[in-house]
Amino acid sequence: MSETMKAVVVEELGPPEVMQVREVPRPQPGPGEVRLRVEAVGINFADVLAVAGEYLTRTKVPYTPGMEFAGIVDALGEGVTGVEVGGRVASLGGRGGLAEYALSPAAALIPVPPSFSGAQAAAFPVSYFTAYHGLKTLGHGREGEWVLVQAAAGALGTASIQLAKALGMRIVAMASTEEKLGIARDLGADVTLLQDDPERVQKVRDAAGGGGVPLILEVVGGRRFQESLDMAANRGRVIVIGNASREQASLRPVELMKRNLTVTGLWLTSLMGDREATREAAQALTPLVASGQVTPQVGPTYGLAESARAFRDILDRKTTGKVIIEPGR
Repeated sequence: MSETMKAVVVEELGPPEVMQVREVPRPQPGPGEVRLRVEAVGINFADVLAVAGEYLTRTKVPYTPGMEFAGIVDALGEGVTGVEVGGRVASLGGRGGLAEYALSPAAALIPVPPSFSGAQAAAFPVSYFTAYHGLKTLGHGREGEWVLVQAAAGALGTASIQLAKALGMRIVAMASTEEKLGIARDLGADVTLLQDDPERVQKVRDAAGGGGVPLILEVVGGRRFQESLDMAANRGRVIVIGNASREQASLRPVELMKRNLTVTGLWLTSLMGDREATREAAQALTPLVASGQVTPQVGPTYGLAESARAFRDILDRKTTGKVIIEPGR
């Protein structure tokens, strides 16, 4: 086996074009780590923000992007138990996925159903665990309750629609094009609206019976954050998951007081450190995956050399489902 491999390397933060494919040493697993032969990497908007230096924590360079990946266990570090060489797993390792081989803490590994392809395995952890925590752990969604899903044809949006449907909730979905709304309807959305519809706030409120939506999964941010508050029902819950607009949002606490609204932030990275919350999410998702009620929606697939284009396509809203990069492609 060669002692080197191909990997995407970022030496300075900026637009997607700063990513370069380089020949680098193949990593060796340390204590508590495993090495994967990477089959597929799921690309999230958070990866794009990390490369740009705009994520929740400052990105340290040089580094290899790719916080969510799947592959075949290739080697075990000292002290690792309960993991078998040759098995397919997914990892929420945080970085390093955009390479032919990647290291992951053993504690960050997530078992995947045998029926999943490498791409499906890579498309699963971030979107579906985030959706579960948004809908249940933090959102306290209930059967029969309305939920608003923004960016409904994206990786998180499609996961949220599937999971909300499986939980017996009713769904208002918003997206940027009619084609994307068609995807949301096919997955079970009850009401679909264009995100730039000039009457979107009132239409969302009307869809939920006129009083607003009890639960909103907020991913746009910026000026649209105020609209989310306006769409919420009295005593509604707004779960802030993303900031696709890349704009600052403002919040006046008095507006929350007037209608007893709750605004809660969700960052999967910190929640994964809560073993009880992670165990609960895994236990809830496992039977839904087995029954086919939730299935990762694999979007466009790129090779390692096309990583910058994949990131650019996400920024330009050209994609649906989970964008996948396959290092072996």
